[in-house]
Parts: sequence; structure tokens; C-alpha cells
Amino acid sequence: MKEKVLIFDTTLRDGEQSPGASLNLQEKVEIARQLEKLNVDIIEAGFPASSPLQFEAVRRVGEESGKTVAALCRAMEHDIKSAHEALRNARYPRIHTFISTSAIHIMGKFSNDRYGKTLAEKQQTILKMAVDAVSYAKTFTDDVEFSAEDAGRTDPAYLAEIIEAVISAGASTVNIPDTTGYTWPSEFGRKIADLKKRVPNIDHAVISVHCHNDLGLAVANTLSSVENGARQAECSINGIGERAGNASLEEIVMALSVRSDLHNFSTGIVTEEIYNTSRMVSSFTGLIVQPNKAIVGDNAFAHESGIHQDGMLKNRHTYEVMTPESVGVPQTTIVLGRHSGKHGLQARLSALGYKVTGAELETVYARFVSLADKKKEIYDDDLRVLMGDELNKLIEPLELDYLHINSGTASIPTATVRIRSKGKTYEESSTGDGPVDACFKAIERALSLGSLLHSYSVRSTTAGRQALGEATVKLNCDDRLFTGRGVSTDIIEASAKAYLQALSLHQNASGNDITTTIENTI
Repeated sequence: MKEKVLIFDTTLRDGEQSPGASLNLQEKVEIARQLEKLNVDIIEAGFPASSPLQFEAVRRVGEESGKTVAALCRAMEHDIKSAHEALRNARYPRIHTFISTSAIHIMGKFSNDRYGKTLAEKQQTILKMAVDAVSYAKTFTDDVEFSAEDAGRTDPAYLAEIIEAVISAGASTVNIPDTTGYTWPSEFGRKIADLKKRVPNIDHAVISVHCHNDLGLAVANTLSSVENGARQAECSINGIGERAGNASLEEIVMALSVRSDLHNFSTGIVTEEIYNTSRMVSSFTGLIVQPNKAIVGDNAFAHESGIHQDGMLKNRHTYEVMTPESVGVPQTTIVLGRHSGKHGLQARLSALGYKVTGAELETVYARFVSLADKKKEIYDDDLRVLMGDELNKLIEPLELDYLHINSGTASIPTATVRIRSKGKTYEESSTGDGPVDACFKAIERALSLGSLLHSYSVRSTTAGRQALGEATVKLNCDDRLFTGRGVSTDIIEASAKAYLQALSLHQNASGNDITTTIENTI
């Protein structure tokens, strides 16, 4: 019998911390549904104490999901209580509390003398805080996970001491994170093996690992830890996350699957859902999957060299260690068009991981028909972009009602925009260095704003002359970056939508009504 390695997915928590990758509530719910189809064991839905949106996301995912849903919290009563409240109606709640354990973290983050004057004194304070946090969390649920932040750089003896203490306090999972991606695979494997030897009650908890990819070693470190006793792997779709990201779920799962000849481990992941999950996360976060990304990149199963092509034609196993079908990469694409009906669209969206019914289906179908009139043929990637744009509308109080552009080699680019918000319209015109610049300036004049633009990019999200273009706009508002995305067959329109979405996200996050500001200015 194979030993089970639990897959703990942190796409909705650590993955969302990727710069510019913030997700709205409905996007989080959709991804959680797809993660359930993928059959991950634990979904870390967010950090409830950090914001009302995070709290609501954890609550919604917990109520809907049939999986274990985890909420992250610091080793503080307020955070733990917030996690419990968010998970109150979850079928399988897990409170995941953490505190720093490395000397460099302790001396930096707990430098105040109230934690102790020496490192040894501070370490004892941290140990007590960890035990108290686990004990308090245990009053709400039996499923408590403890993370020793920066365990990769923590003194082995102290790490063993704190892990033994939190298990005695009731932690059923102990997480050993390589928070900075600093460790080497053999080194990290030894750290796990060392804990199994040093901690007398280690068999009373599942050992988990959470590896970051700063040196490109996250997956290697995770696999090394599994070989040495870890039985839970914390990872994210496409490897997204803080800085260089987390260990990639698809790489861990397929490495264990393909090289089953070397070990006795298995996961319960439905690997055929990997590709759909990857594309959904990419579409919603706006983070492009690099073409040469293992497992899910566009080039993962592409062969250009003549020698490789010849070998593939004779026997596909000459250059492929897994089949595209095993991870859900489509061999044929169902093409939908203007004559396709709602049932056909709904069936295809369901196959791609999206759940749409009732009024939502009517709305999506209307936008699908409009796009089909412009594009003739609608491919899977078009549908993913369409769904991402549709879900973003749920948080957009600022809507582009009208856009007119006048531009040419012998004329000054001019843009006129009309913006609708809460039943009111705001219209302005402006010139600029180009049509996009003119459009942005017209929006700023209409909303009585100064220039907030931090960065702007545009790309084709689908293939062909009638491809959908996706614009990404980052605005610097109150020393924070807000990212908006817009899609259209017209890149100027996509750019305007992206600008307005970023403004809307800022409005939602700050609680300031931009339209009220406009009225006061007028």
C-alpha cells in the first residue's frame, strides 16, 4: 500500500500574496470549487484577521467546500478568534496558527524588551506564545496546525523543543516552513529526519512542509522532506506566492506520480484537472504561466527539434515522461460560435471548471454571443478570459459606458469617455501622446483624479487575428498598488476597463466612494 501525502493548497492565501495577484470574493470561490474537483486535501482560504474581504472569503469557502478549509492566523487571541468566526459554519475547519522561531526573525520581529532581553529569554516567550495559541485554537476545533515560521533557519534543538511543546498542547499538524527558500534539499531532508529523532511525540502529529522558491529549490526541498518523513506538502497552483513563489502543486504531484518506481507515496489528486486549474488561476490572477513551465506551460508537450519530432512520431515515450491527457492538456479543442446554445456553453464551462446557472448563465451567454459576433470562433482560452472578466464585474462600481477614440498619423489622439456609477454618468475628453494615454487622461478628468498610473501592459490572451487582448493597469493609490484587468477584442477598450477596475478595487479597499469625491469637487 502506498503512503498518502496530503496536499495542502495555499493558492488562495500565499498564492494571492503574489504582487498584483489579488482576487475578488467570487474568484476565490470559483477557484475553491475547482480545487475541490482537483481533490486537494486542504484548502487554505485566507487570513481572516487581515481584512473584511479575507474574512468573507474564508467564510464563503468554508461554507461551500466539502474539504478541510484552513484559516491562517498569528499566535494571537484576536487572530485565532477571527479564524474561528470565519470558519464557524465550515464542515471541516482547520485553524492554522504561526509564529517566528529563527534567531534572525526573533531578534528582528520581537526586538522589544517586553519579549525578553536576550535571545534565550525571547525564545522562551515565543515558546509560551506558541503553546498558548495552540491551546486556545484547540478550544474551537480539534484540527489545529502550527507553523514555525523560518524553520529552515531555526536552531535544530530549539525547533525540536517548540514542536514537542505545541504537539503536547494539541497541534495535530506541525508545519516546517522554508520561509525564505534558503535551504538545500539534502539539508532540509535532514532537518525533517532530525525532528523525527529528537521529538518524542512527533508521531502524534502530521509533519508538513511549506517551501518557497527563492533559489528555485521549493519542489526539490518538498520532495526531499517527503522522503524523510513529511506527509503533508503545502503548495500552490502554478507555484505562485510571495517573492519567487511557493512549491508548485502540479510539479510535486506529477513528480510523485511519474517516479512511483522510486518511492512508496501517492496523492489523491485528480491529475486530469491540473491543466484546467492552472488556466483558471492564471486567468483570475493575471499571472501568465511561462511557456517553459513544467507540466502546464504551453511548451511542456511541444516538440520543435527534428530529432525530437521524429522520435515522437515513432514512439511518444522517447521524449515524454507523461502524457498530455494525464494532466488534462486538451488534444482537441471544442470550438463554440454564435450559433451555439446555452446548454453547449454551460457544458463547456463546466468542463473547464466554472459553475454557472440561472441568471448568471443568462448574463454570461449574452456576453458570449456578443463576443462570438466579433470573433466567429470561441476557444477554451476565450471562455476563461470571458469568465474572469465577468466575475470582475461583480466588484466594479465604475463602468465604461461609452468610449470614442480619434487617432491617426496626421492627427492628435483624442479620447472621449463616459463612465457610469450608481446611476450617474461622468463624461470628459482629453488628448494624449497616443490613444491609450488620451483614454487614461479622459478618465482622470472625468473622475477629477490626478495621474495614478504605475505601470501598464497589454497582451494577446488567445490566438488569431481576432484574438482577445488583455490590458493590465497598476495604479499607485495611497502608497498601495491596485491591479486592474480588462479584456476586449479592442485593446483601447480593454485598457479603459482595466483602469476603471483598478480604481474600483481601490475604492472597495479604502471604503472611499470616488463618485462622492467627484460630486464634492464639482
